[in-house]
Amino acid sequence: MKRAVLYLRVSTVDQTTANQERELRQVGAHMGCEIIKVYRDHGISGAKGRDKRPAFDALCRAAARREFDVVMAWSVDRLGRSLQDLVGFLGEVHSLGVDLFLHQQGLDTTTPAGKAMFQMMGVFAEFERAMIQERVRAGLRRAKDEGKQLGRPKIAADVEAAIRATLARGVGMLKAARLHGVGSGTVQRISHELG
Repeated sequence: MKRAVLYLRVSTVDQTTANQERELRQVGAHMGCEIIKVYRDHGISGAKGRDKRPAFDALCRAAARREFDVVMAWSVDRLGRSLQDLVGFLGEVHSLGVDLFLHQQGLDTTTPAGKAMFQMMGVFAEFERAMIQERVRAGLRRAKDEGKQLGRPKIAADVEAAIRATLARGVGMLKAARLHGVGSGTVQRISHELG
């Protein structure tokens, strides 16, 4: 019997995870899985990262310890909002020997068809990443062709000279940044240029 965990999430405090749980427990019983734990993120958006979703983070840590064999969720959007996030999560749990069942999408990586679907999702996620990268590069080329300055704006020459003088007096970088109203990275860059 496979050890399964449920991951349930709703975006608002007015919603409930009860329906997701009831349905997934029935499917788990039909699949011959023993539900050993339920992870719930209540009132948390799926757009939030793992660090802002405590139950999801706990689930990932338990997967790393191989405490279960299958993660069951109601739908792909319960796990995350983007295909890249899902494929990243799938890759992580799959490398640990943990399967995934998504009820609404009918994805079950314990089956050969589910494994094939997972691989196709990876191909689409890679395609999506490549398209985004190409759009960004095209936008940068267009901006450059239009004569736009790329990168952070330069600070005024007099401010840079004042920072150099402050650093030459032995003032620390953080204090120099506060004194001149610039970021510490700017002061670091000027300091490195001084050698």
